[in-house]
Amino acid sequence: MTPPPPRGGGPRPPARARSRAADDLHPRRRRHRRRSRVTRRPRFALAAAIVVSAAAVLAAGTFTGAATLGSNCDLDALTPARIGENSFVYARNGDVLGSIPAEKNRQPVGLRRMSRWLPKATIAIEDRRFYQHGGIDAEGIARALIEDIRAGKVVQGGSTITQQLVRNLYKNVSRERTVERKVKEACLAIKLNRTHTKDWILGAYLNAVYYGSQAYGVEAAAQTYFSKSARRLDLVQSALLAGLPQAPSRYDPFRNPTAALIRRNGVLRAMVATGAITQKQYARAAAQPLRLKAGKLYKEIKEQYFFGFVRDALIEEYGAETVRSGGLRVHTTIDPRLQKIAGHSIKSTFPYKNDPAAALVSIDPRNGAIRAMAAETPGKKGNQFNLASQARRQAGSTFKTFVLAAAVAEGINPESTYYLSAPFRYSTDPEGSCDDEPPTAWCPETYDESYIGTTSIANATLRSDNTVYARLTLDVGPAKVAAMARKLGIRSSLKTKDGAYVPSLGLGSAEVSPLEMASAYATLAAGGIYSRPRAIKKVVFADGKVDRSWGEVKRERAIPDGVAYEVTKILERNIHSGTGWPNAVIGRPAAGKTGTTDNHTDAWFCGYTPNLTTTVWVGYPRAQVPMTSVHGIRVAGGTFPAEIWGKFMREALSPAPVLSWRLPSDWPNWISFRGRYAMSGGYSTSDDDHDGYSSGYSGGYDSGPSSGGGTSEPPPAPTPKPTPAPAPAPAPAPAPAPAPAPPPPPPPPPAEPVPPPEPPISP
Repeated sequence: MTPPPPRGGGPRPPARARSRAADDLHPRRRRHRRRSRVTRRPRFALAAAIVVSAAAVLAAGTFTGAATLGSNCDLDALTPARIGENSFVYARNGDVLGSIPAEKNRQPVGLRRMSRWLPKATIAIEDRRFYQHGGIDAEGIARALIEDIRAGKVVQGGSTITQQLVRNLYKNVSRERTVERKVKEACLAIKLNRTHTKDWILGAYLNAVYYGSQAYGVEAAAQTYFSKSARRLDLVQSALLAGLPQAPSRYDPFRNPTAALIRRNGVLRAMVATGAITQKQYARAAAQPLRLKAGKLYKEIKEQYFFGFVRDALIEEYGAETVRSGGLRVHTTIDPRLQKIAGHSIKSTFPYKNDPAAALVSIDPRNGAIRAMAAETPGKKGNQFNLASQARRQAGSTFKTFVLAAAVAEGINPESTYYLSAPFRYSTDPEGSCDDEPPTAWCPETYDESYIGTTSIANATLRSDNTVYARLTLDVGPAKVAAMARKLGIRSSLKTKDGAYVPSLGLGSAEVSPLEMASAYATLAAGGIYSRPRAIKKVVFADGKVDRSWGEVKRERAIPDGVAYEVTKILERNIHSGTGWPNAVIGRPAAGKTGTTDNHTDAWFCGYTPNLTTTVWVGYPRAQVPMTSVHGIRVAGGTFPAEIWGKFMREALSPAPVLSWRLPSDWPNWISFRGRYAMSGGYSTSDDDHDGYSSGYSGGYDSGPSSGGGTSEPPPAPTPKPTPAPAPAPAPAPAPAPAPAPPPPPPPPPAEPVPPPEPPISP
């Protein structure tokens, strides 16, 4: 053990020796001194590097320095960065329906459309000599140099607003902390400063800088944090936003309110230092809370089904990138008042969570504008599947309208042409049976399994008699029914997987969407003129260019107005004395048809007036669930669908004038007609009978004197049998007595008030 040194006045060892001795006794002190020597060297190196960088940056500020950088300091040689901008969708009256979701939320606004406090707060905290320097700030660089040396690391960059804007505007400018990057950035900032005014630079910066929470630019930030526009921000709110760009995550007011408050007050002190506010204003502002109000502009979407329909159409036309960040302003045809009525009509009818879903589409038949597109699935929110435009379900008896139109177009008079209402069996195999599993014959029945014998086509329409329309479909031909449906507006494929048109098409076996059905019935409402359904009036691009092609009304004559008129007359009677009564009665001229599929899995009502066409579908969206007990009843087209339709149409049309049907100029030319299946009780076909036509259409008309195509009364009704006749080809019922051809219809009376075509139609 080493003895302690003597207390007396012996010779003192040298200082270095004393230090070593002390270190031997105090290891902690020895480690501290070693670290001090180690850190002192990098600090000097850092200072030297920063001085060199500062000198290089300042040198770049001279004309010679900028020139020597050559192409590295050429604004024209740089690739502009795509900052992006939100696209918004607007209703017919200008209300915002929503912003199309994007990775960045951004809405550029002019400097004059910002609060006066925003530029002052930003300049105070980011670049207080902004209006004095030429793009780079020597004083700022020196101030940052001192802070960096004190901290022993780079804590302040000394970048001006102009330098920061350079990084945001151009892809080629890296964000690495290197001398080369600093020099290039400084040179570009000087050139940008010479090219643009200070106000332009400040405005561009405020519209590009990131404020956190996906908000780029002050307008998006104001909407995100305060639910208001940048113009309406006060001093306290402006100071908060001005402090965010330096560290958006650290100062996020939603997650770190305390840090955000401290940072805001720091901005306010900087504003006092620059003379932007007084000490009294500072004291009052610093005492206030954050007063945040999270915005919904970029998250909330009104009328989500229609919104999604519009978004998909835009993406198909312009591409996803342009739609999401191209700054589009999309003006649509949707009417918020009608949307509200549609939603209320559905919800008031189906208030319970286990109720079926419903979809409603309403179209202006005069120009194809979609005025309402609503869907409700009780008990479920956020359903992304558009029941109104994407869902395809069997149309049921609403498809009979197309059979009727095809018959009238062929000259078959529905008032004087008679068919048998009785059980019916159809098969291409004489031995086919509906009792086989699976069935080898087609055996349609009426909804209530009741039959009335011989009846006119018009009366069978009011009863929605499946057996009459099965026979009529075979006589007209399934292919002609499909062609008529397409003319009117159906765009889904109506063929089977084998590529054939089958007789059951006439009873609605094909799957279609509510939008298609509304479009097709709108053609009848317009007197046989088809208008392409349109949801968009115009699209305004970020640069101000306008695409008006969306708003072009594309109309074409689909069928003669006389055909549409005859069909409409029958469907009008259907509302007042057929399957549409009483729920679809709305107190003004209207026409419509019910539809119900097998097992009650889908129920429809399609109806129209001269100025509005609406289709309602009811069912369960995820599966074909029988609706045999909803609110205690079996759901059919004349129940809830007609009820929803009636509620909607009565209120939607309440401010509109009552219009009558326009009399046609091209009346149908009736022919004497006797359909092959008109009086058939049960029929089995063969290839020999039908020339190999797979869908079973026999073709041909019987124009003889006993065709039954006149206006005479029908023969006595045969007694219907409960089951189809067993014979493969029973004899038809006796034909009525020959009757003279019906007289030509009278010309339209000149006194009939006819509404003007377009205007007053608004897009």
